[in-house]
Amino acid sequence: MSAQMRDRVAHARRLVVKIGSSSLTQTDGHLDAQRMDDVAAHIARRRALGHEVLLVSSGAIAAGFPALGLDRRPKDLATQQAAASVGQSMLIAQYSAAFARHGVTVGQVLLTAAEVERRSQYRNAQRTLFRLLELGIVPIINENDTVATDEIRFGDNDRLAALVAHLVDADALVLLSDVDGLYDGPPDEAGTVLISEVIDARALEGVRVAGPGAAGVGLGGMRTKIEAAAIASSAGIPVLLTAAAHVGDALADARVGTVFHPTGERTSARRLWLAHATSAAGRLVLDEGAVTAVVERGSSLLPAGITKVEGTFMAGDAVDIVSQNGTTVARGLVNFDASELPSLLGRSTKDLARELGPEYEREVVHRDDLVVLVERP
Repeated sequence: MSAQMRDRVAHARRLVVKIGSSSLTQTDGHLDAQRMDDVAAHIARRRALGHEVLLVSSGAIAAGFPALGLDRRPKDLATQQAAASVGQSMLIAQYSAAFARHGVTVGQVLLTAAEVERRSQYRNAQRTLFRLLELGIVPIINENDTVATDEIRFGDNDRLAALVAHLVDADALVLLSDVDGLYDGPPDEAGTVLISEVIDARALEGVRVAGPGAAGVGLGGMRTKIEAAAIASSAGIPVLLTAAAHVGDALADARVGTVFHPTGERTSARRLWLAHATSAAGRLVLDEGAVTAVVERGSSLLPAGITKVEGTFMAGDAVDIVSQNGTTVARGLVNFDASELPSLLGRSTKDLARELGPEYEREVVHRDDLVVLVERP
C-alpha cells in the first residue's frame, strides 16, 4: 500500500511543493543559493515530464533579517514585517535566477488569510493560480508577511501549502523539511525510528514531536507539518514529508521520507477554507435540537435554535457554532451583524418576517456557508 501511495506522489500531474526557512538558509542566516538551485532543477525536471508544480516557499523574513543587521529572527511584528519587505525581493530574485537557468519563468503570489476567507477573494486567488499554470509559469507562493498581522495569519506555510493543494485540486503535496521524515520521537534521540507511512491518526499515537528547530529562522516544526498533512489528507490528497536534501528523490520516485495516506474525500474548496483558513469573530451558542439539526442533518442554522450570541462581528464574518457545553461543532459565515441577533433568538423565521419584513426570513448561517467540525454519529 505504501508503494502505491508513493507512486501517486511520484506521478502526480499537479503537485504542490513546500520548503521551509530552515531548509533555505545557511548557518549565517543568508539564503542557501545551492539549495535553491537544487529545488529549481528538480522542479524543472518534473515539469519537463508534463507535470504542473506550484512552490510554496518560506524564507522572506529569514532572508531579510541579516540584511537589516540583525543576528536572529525578530520577535516583534513590525520588525518581522520590515524583514519580510527586504527579504521577499531577495528570495524571489534568487528563485527567478535559479529557474531561469532551466528556461522556466516564475510568478510571485503573496497571500494572507484575510484575502481568502471570503468566497470572491479565494476564487480570485484560484483563478490567478490556474492561469499561471496554463501559461507555463511556476507560481511561488508565500504568506504576505509584510502586511499580515497576528489576527490574519495562516500561522505557518505548512498549513498554507495544504490549503493551496486543495485550492488548486492538486494530486499530491510534498513537504520539504530539515529532517528526512517523521520519527516516533526527536530524530537526534537514540532509539527513535522513522515512520515510513501514516495510514490514519492511529499511526500517530505515542509519537513525540517538537516545535521550531534551534536555528530559530522558521515558525514551523514537525507539529505544523503533521497538522498540514492532516488537512491535505482529510481532503483526499496524499502527502510526502522528507528532507529538502532529498528533493531529487522526492520528486522522482518518492521512495524517501514519510507518506501520509488520504483519510477523506475531496470536499468543496469553500468548506476547506472555511474550516482551516478562517478565524472566528464570535460564537453562536445552540440548544441541543439545533446542534442535532446542524451536525446530523446538515441543516442551516435558524434563529430559533440559538440561545446566546458572543463577540462582535458583521454579516459575512466567520463565527464558531457551539453547543451548550462550549464544544465547537461547526463554523460558518453569518448573515447578520452581532447587534441584530439578540432580538431574533428563539423565534421562527416566519414570525420574524411577519413582524420585521421579508428580509428577516433567512437563515442565520446557510448550510452552504457552514462546515461541521465534529464527526457525525
